[in-house]
Amino acid sequence: MFCFSPSLEHQDAAKNLQKLFSPSILSTGLNRSIQNLQRSFDSFIRFHPTPWPAPGLQLTPEIHYQSELWLPQAEINTAFQQFYRSSLNYQPIFASTPFADAASWADIIGHMPSLFFEDTINPATMLKRLQTDLELKKKFIFWSFMPQRYYGNNPNRYPDQTRFILNRLPNHEQKTGRLNFLDAACGDGIGTYLLAGELLKTGIAPNSFHIEGWTLDPLEAWSAAHASFPHDPCREASFRAIAQPVISSSADVSILFKQADLLKQPAASQTFDVIICNGLLGGPIINRLDEMHRIIKNMVAAIGTGGMLLAANCFHGGWKQKCPQEDLKALFKLNNLKVLEAGEGICGIKQGWNYLSSSSP
Repeated sequence: MFCFSPSLEHQDAAKNLQKLFSPSILSTGLNRSIQNLQRSFDSFIRFHPTPWPAPGLQLTPEIHYQSELWLPQAEINTAFQQFYRSSLNYQPIFASTPFADAASWADIIGHMPSLFFEDTINPATMLKRLQTDLELKKKFIFWSFMPQRYYGNNPNRYPDQTRFILNRLPNHEQKTGRLNFLDAACGDGIGTYLLAGELLKTGIAPNSFHIEGWTLDPLEAWSAAHASFPHDPCREASFRAIAQPVISSSADVSILFKQADLLKQPAASQTFDVIICNGLLGGPIINRLDEMHRIIKNMVAAIGTGGMLLAANCFHGGWKQKCPQEDLKALFKLNNLKVLEAGEGICGIKQGWNYLSSSSP
């Protein structure tokens, strides 16, 4: 399991990235796949009619057909999966990459930044460059696994939910001990920093709370901890505008980002007072009732008596398309949670009494 503490220092980010990236990506299997791709591409340029794939090209069924005929997507996927496996020190989540649901190589080229293929659309040439240019490799991998479409343009998607949480917290002058929060399925971590910022605004000192952000992808945990997006400088600048004030206030010691699989029962060092699981339950990634039930059960096991589990999903279209809100409420109740409306989503309170359950609704 990978685990990273927030730091904006370049040397800390570089040291932690070395834990994720393999020092070498030399692979006999990959080199054979590159040779096969080169032969397919030679046929592609010999027989594929114009227009050839290019960024911004209006793709037609015929373009997809011709691309797939001479340059099969399955062959391309095999080569790039080998590249990802040999580049990373963990099992990559291929479903996150643009290759997972692309209709053809033309489809991928149409959305890919030009710096990755320069003046050629040859996937074999691209992979050869990625093997030797380490900075380009880093940008390509982050572009592959952390596309902007996963995160939206509005970082504060659940303001009413946040107000609900803050209204139920005890007065910090009356609270003894530490408040423990979990941002489950935290993604790139922006919601984690927003929550920390709101806690600081209410007067809660950094040593009076602890927030963990859990995500399945180690790259997300790294980007969250270091507010760094090598493939997207504009996104990095806007992210740091939110993260830097939190880190500068000494709250960096109160935040931790971890790789964790919510479908399993992740090891937790303590129970949590509040668990937030936004943008996951009922969306395109987790929408089967058995999987949602398993995650909710695992989260309930990590909540202290009287603690809260909150879920909202207005990012992926959420339960409005994949899972009706009533079904999610039923799963909460099945796990002995008292269900309340909570801003953009719902809240389940673990039965029992403590300072959270006795606070004002």
